[in-house]
Amino acid sequence: MNRISRSPFYTAALLVFACLAQSQQLSFVPFHSTGIYRLGEKAGWTVSLPKDAPAAKFNYEIKENNFDTIKVGTLDLSSGSATIETTLQEPAMIYVTVNAEGAPPASAVHLGAAVAPTQLKPSVPRPPDFEAFWLNKLQYLSITPMRPVIEPMKTEQAGVELSTVQVDAFGSRVRGYLAKPIKLGKFPALVIYQWAGVYALDPKTVTDRAAEGWLAFDVDSHDMLPNQSAGVPPNYQAIGNGNRETSYFLSMYLRDARAVDYICSRPDWDGKTLVLMGTSMGGQQALVTAGLRPQVSAVIVNEPAGADISAELNSRQAGYPNWSSKDPRAMATAPYFDVVNFASRIKAPVLAAMGFIDTSCPPAGIWTALNQIPGPKEAVPMIESDHNHITPEKQGAFHSRSNEVLDILLHGGTFVPNEELTRK
Repeated sequence: MNRISRSPFYTAALLVFACLAQSQQLSFVPFHSTGIYRLGEKAGWTVSLPKDAPAAKFNYEIKENNFDTIKVGTLDLSSGSATIETTLQEPAMIYVTVNAEGAPPASAVHLGAAVAPTQLKPSVPRPPDFEAFWLNKLQYLSITPMRPVIEPMKTEQAGVELSTVQVDAFGSRVRGYLAKPIKLGKFPALVIYQWAGVYALDPKTVTDRAAEGWLAFDVDSHDMLPNQSAGVPPNYQAIGNGNRETSYFLSMYLRDARAVDYICSRPDWDGKTLVLMGTSMGGQQALVTAGLRPQVSAVIVNEPAGADISAELNSRQAGYPNWSSKDPRAMATAPYFDVVNFASRIKAPVLAAMGFIDTSCPPAGIWTALNQIPGPKEAVPMIESDHNHITPEKQGAFHSRSNEVLDILLHGGTFVPNEELTRK
């Protein structure tokens, strides 16, 4: 009988699978179902294994704001259960990694909790000339004619008109897809901003919304045709980040504001409801635009990027756009494009979701941005969620609540945030 040889890669894959299966057998129950704790309160989880599971040792590491390690330990599950716990005297996010002893990092389980998150503060001060800088840029934008170019397109969505849109901004052009119901009247507007990357837009993003009754505008993050999927460097977020006048985000943010200008100029907008929506970098753009354009009536964002870009200067994990904290020029530029510094200008009610184990858009930065918003806001904590594309099955809380809010706004109602969690 011939023996089948096992390659080292095959053996390693079996090991990863076995350790992952072993780690996934663990059950984690947070001390508080919300995952949110007060200063000085014991925060943590009860950990247990099924009765018939094989005995194993598990190691854990607790990091404050996923930056500094504050505790390591081994779980003794000989009695069937154990606890992971810590107590903090300052506002922070808690990030925990749990893994079977000797297992590769890929098999680890991650946990997240928040301690007094509504008290989180910005990592660096807002620049004293922040307002003057952006008012100057908006003035240039205001004297730039829009010169819209609308080109109708075919769509299979019944009862909907679809077009491509091009509008001049200051030094670049807004591009995207626009859809509306085929009927006379004025409609509530929904402007959708896109997550990071260089890719073609999907017309269904707006045709599906138009079928519901929205005047929907899907805005490309770049100055390129909406059906174009190349032409912008993949590292665009770092282009020009050594100077506030050359950062790629300068033109992007001005295009985002001009998209709102265009919607407000349309005779088929109802003049009342103007909702901005986005995920990740799309959420970043939505929050910034709400800070630049007071006409906005509501903002709905999921795990927004660009919040607390200088986090590492305050011993907190930084996320997208991942500018190096060791680059003094980038850190000098960052405050002019940080969502946190636009938040105090936002007048519209805001719904914002954050994933407690999200390392792409860390929750500490999102809470910090929310804390700067003077008006009503609602947090949607997703305590088991990584970034939206990594754990889409853990995004239910955002999807259900955002759909409720959109339905209210679509039918002429007012979004009144539930601020209970936002006040804790």
